[in-house]
Amino acid sequence: MTEVLEFMFGSYIYFVTAFFIGVNATYTILLIRSYREILAYMRHNTFSNYRVMVQSELTPPVTIIAPAYNEEATVVESTRSLLKLNYGNYDVIVVNDGSKDETLNVLRREFSLFPSNQLYIPTLETERVRGIYKSEKPEYRNLMVVDKENGGKADALNAGINAARYEYVCCIDADSLLEEEALLRVMKPFLEDETVIAAGGIVRIANGCRVVNGRVIDVALSTKLLPIFQVVEYFRAFLSGRMAWHGMNGLMIISGAFGMFKKSALLEAKGYNRHTVGEDMELVTRLHKIKRDRKEPYRIVFVPDPVCWTEAPESARVLARQRNRWHRGLLETILLHGTMLFNRRYGVIGSAAMPYFLFVELLGPLIEFAGYLAVGGMFVAGILDVRMAVLFFVVALFYGIMFSVGAVLLEELSFQRYPRPRDLALLLAFGVIENFGYRQLTILWRVKAFWDYFVRGVRSWGAMQRKGFAEAAAS
Repeated sequence: MTEVLEFMFGSYIYFVTAFFIGVNATYTILLIRSYREILAYMRHNTFSNYRVMVQSELTPPVTIIAPAYNEEATVVESTRSLLKLNYGNYDVIVVNDGSKDETLNVLRREFSLFPSNQLYIPTLETERVRGIYKSEKPEYRNLMVVDKENGGKADALNAGINAARYEYVCCIDADSLLEEEALLRVMKPFLEDETVIAAGGIVRIANGCRVVNGRVIDVALSTKLLPIFQVVEYFRAFLSGRMAWHGMNGLMIISGAFGMFKKSALLEAKGYNRHTVGEDMELVTRLHKIKRDRKEPYRIVFVPDPVCWTEAPESARVLARQRNRWHRGLLETILLHGTMLFNRRYGVIGSAAMPYFLFVELLGPLIEFAGYLAVGGMFVAGILDVRMAVLFFVVALFYGIMFSVGAVLLEELSFQRYPRPRDLALLLAFGVIENFGYRQLTILWRVKAFWDYFVRGVRSWGAMQRKGFAEAAAS
């Protein structure tokens, strides 16, 4: 019996070791590519004059779409920030997706809204639109609020796309704040290359920052642990992840918090999928598929310096729901577009990006979790080689720290949004200590997503409580 256990556990440990080597080799390649892409981006944009872009008649008009569901705590401040962007001609459409709180009423009060008879053409299917509101004040003439029955974020975005009158649409979260020149910066790739159909900006965490009149005027870290851990995670995901895939035209996700699209491409794709919780990733993957199937030239890009600030969860319960939903969204995207996997017809998406997201991002937490169980089983059975286990742990810890610290250093070497030496030191320290408990906790949340999806049949978003930027900044 002991020999059988040794063979079973030993075989799995060999598998985990091989998987570990492959994953870390992939992370190393992505980190190096990200560094090169960031340097290239900075050289290319060193002398960009965004004021000239604002004044230029060639800068195309844009429609910003912000879906809102129960966002009474943040919707006014975020809407005000959108109305103050440094851009020539743009509209702001806030879509109230059947909120049960005071979201619509606070908007009506703050912006003096009245029911409008503006024409609405439902090109994309959505839940019923109950009304359209415009502002009586001339300074808010570019603001529109679409009130509709609840259908979810994707449904609300589709309603906003229907109402948009311009070719370029920027989809953001209603609880997000855009920096003053963010719209200009994310539009720049479209002006330089007509084949660009979508561009995503970077999302940063506002918890701990000082926010005044919808603007982040002082960047700082939160005094709470969970938001700081998430800052490191966001650096890793955006600067050492999406930047690398951008360089290969293999970007599979543009964050739902901040993305610019050609409206024609969105209509061609029939809008957002209303039946998935990962609508942002599913849409981008579908855009790749459509363009590859039609053999049309296109690019989907990531732009690392237009910043969208968002409020991060501060409680483990809310964060667990968020990570569970993200993982279920990834799972749905892989299942919906599985025919692209290892399919040469889809180029780098089928041969590299989708395999990466399948084996590393989707199945990685499951394999790592099973590895912890295997080590525990070997220890209980008395067949664990403690010295080898300790060596493996030390090597794994080294790589985990290297990638987290590397992402923080990419931020410091490039955009330096955290000017205080204390904050930088704290981020580097959290890049180390996240490997002792926090990482394992996020793995558990992501593993639970498989159970929720396949066994419990969970398909909903789950509630995401917001405190508001004033409170988030103070924390």
